[in-house]
Amino acid sequence: MLTAICGINWGDEGKGKMVDLFSADYDIVCRYQGGNNAGHTVINDKGKFILNLLPSGILREDVVNVLGGGMVIDLKHLTEEMGRLREHGIRITPENLKISDRAVITMPYHVRLDCLEEERLADKKFGSTRRGIAPVYADKYMKKAFRMGELLHPDVMYARVKDIVEWKNLTIVGGYHSDPVTVEEVLEYFKTYGEPLKPYICDTGLYLNEANKAGKNIMFEAQLAALRDIDFGIYPYTSSSSTIAAYAPVGAGVPNLKLDKSIGIMKAYSTCVGEGPFVAEYFGEAAERLRALGGEYGAATGRPRRVGPFDVVASRYGIRCQGADEVVLTKLDILSDYDEIEICTGYELNGKIIKEFPYPDALNYCKPVFEKVKGWHCDISACRREEELPEAARDYVRLLEKLCDCRISYVAVGAERDAVIKRG
Repeated sequence: MLTAICGINWGDEGKGKMVDLFSADYDIVCRYQGGNNAGHTVINDKGKFILNLLPSGILREDVVNVLGGGMVIDLKHLTEEMGRLREHGIRITPENLKISDRAVITMPYHVRLDCLEEERLADKKFGSTRRGIAPVYADKYMKKAFRMGELLHPDVMYARVKDIVEWKNLTIVGGYHSDPVTVEEVLEYFKTYGEPLKPYICDTGLYLNEANKAGKNIMFEAQLAALRDIDFGIYPYTSSSSTIAAYAPVGAGVPNLKLDKSIGIMKAYSTCVGEGPFVAEYFGEAAERLRALGGEYGAATGRPRRVGPFDVVASRYGIRCQGADEVVLTKLDILSDYDEIEICTGYELNGKIIKEFPYPDALNYCKPVFEKVKGWHCDISACRREEELPEAARDYVRLLEKLCDCRISYVAVGAERDAVIKRG
């Protein structure tokens, strides 16, 4: 079984929690794109963990975890993340963590460039996490990046360092008038943070192909979500990688394999971190209330998330982009405080009501169309069966399922691993 777990909206839907839960039925969990610019929060019997680069399956003893070739890896961040998990008793060895030799290395100068560009843009900034993601993906496609496999071939890598540093300084010094990068600091970065990772680096494409032949169940874990995809998202306020499920086999290193299932994750309301159009956004007291109830702050950055009611238009588009066979609805419990719950069922554009997600530029001129439904105003966090939910909560789930035209197979009612209802 080859399954992708992917985000339907703007990210932060709770993918880490669901990967942690579903990974009990999988042998391998593979991250296939992105870097440490987003966080997956997992709460289970071992504690609370925020994972930026490591797959959420790392918290299960018998699961092998793979960082695919479509990822960009900050060596310092990865070694520190591994160290924090080990301090909490999590086993990490070359047997249960494998890093693709084709994954690209995020360098400290990429982080600098990210920050310099955001500062230059000032009030026109993209809302970057300042983790170097856009600059490193740019270098990848300009064929000026270092890859993890080069750590195993240092003579080849070191021969490239001088030329790449010289080229990079044309931008850092000549363009931004900042201090130059030095060959020495690049070599020190590789030595300090690259050397400890060498035992984990391998041909993960070959490993995954052999695992598939052996009948292993493989889960592909996405980072961010459909509306942050470089091609299909709210460009240019997107990530710099492909966040959709169809890219999973490519980013994992097995383009010859085909997914058996795509499971989308979406919240019972809307959240968005960063800049860009967000039609259903709440402001003022309504936003503060929902943000406080949901604890809506970025796992990677701590930034307050923008919030709003469930957006049917955006969710239906995200489900289509992800090719979702079914979806998981998370954080339904957060809405328990409301007597009435709003849903964004359409957008008003130039005096007309539209039901389909438009070209990103048009979103700036869209206004939300809200409808209200009855709330349940009681605690549902202890519910573990659908029939235990109050009728209004069941009606809400059924309505979203109908409006989005996709089966809601699970409903999460809390942050803990077992706070999930499997629907019949």
